[in-house]
Amino acid sequence: MKITKAVIPAAGLGTRVLPATKVMPKEMLPIVDKPAIQYIVEEASRAGITDILIITNRGKGFIEDHFDKAPVLEHILTNDKKDEMLRSIKDLDKLANIHYVRQIDTKGLGHAISKARSFVGNEPFAVLYGDDVVIDGVAPATKELIDAYGKFGKGVVGIKPVSRKAIANYCSVKIEPLEGNIYKCTDMIEKPQSDDEIFSLYSILGRCVLPPEIFDILDKTPPGAKNEIQLTDAMRVLAKEYGMTAVEYTGTRYDIGNKFGILKAAIEVGTKHEEIGEELTAYLKEYVKTL
Repeated sequence: MKITKAVIPAAGLGTRVLPATKVMPKEMLPIVDKPAIQYIVEEASRAGITDILIITNRGKGFIEDHFDKAPVLEHILTNDKKDEMLRSIKDLDKLANIHYVRQIDTKGLGHAISKARSFVGNEPFAVLYGDDVVIDGVAPATKELIDAYGKFGKGVVGIKPVSRKAIANYCSVKIEPLEGNIYKCTDMIEKPQSDDEIFSLYSILGRCVLPPEIFDILDKTPPGAKNEIQLTDAMRVLAKEYGMTAVEYTGTRYDIGNKFGILKAAIEVGTKHEEIGEELTAYLKEYVKTL
């Protein structure tokens, strides 16, 4: 079955990036000249996704406005013959059919995904976490996962290795090699706090493709870490009962939910930017000499 729907949970408060996120959603913080969530939507579009549900909450209206038409601004740019600027904003509403729903009570990622049941229906769907921007790679990360779903017919998680110190803030997956960068996933645990709980230093980072059965599992999933309904806990049931596939996607992942991740993304993307890349690279080379 062709996967054409995606869900982007973007209801988090962005507390790790305060005070910048007191008013501005963290998903709208810029990486050079585009907000983080635009990179995520563009990735989904390149992966063949045609319909996207963005899960928001109060104060996230900037996201809706960004992917809407801006007739006055477009008219001004047209009259001023600023064609390049016009192209950068004109067709954002055509990237996909974008829908929105609010997560009134922020009870965790699993609870947020459960809000997508009526949108998804009885189809497999992609999930692109709103905190995670993935850039470059041999293909869009979401496409790599969709291809694995098509080949193996099971739910897919996108994984990357993390440090021993960092694994306690993420999840740990139990995997066995299948082929290349694709693994069999049979178990996982959210935020392991001891060596005995760690399956591996591979963690699910920002992308997955899930079958519709996940919704019935979420309905029965009790609150877990942080007293929230964890998507990882539901996917653990999926992995143990049905089996899952894990793909170490080839792109570079940036955590835009923390200050260092945002700065790292801005610097690395900036050095490759066609407009400012050379200038920024030259500046950085001189600046590091002063450190």
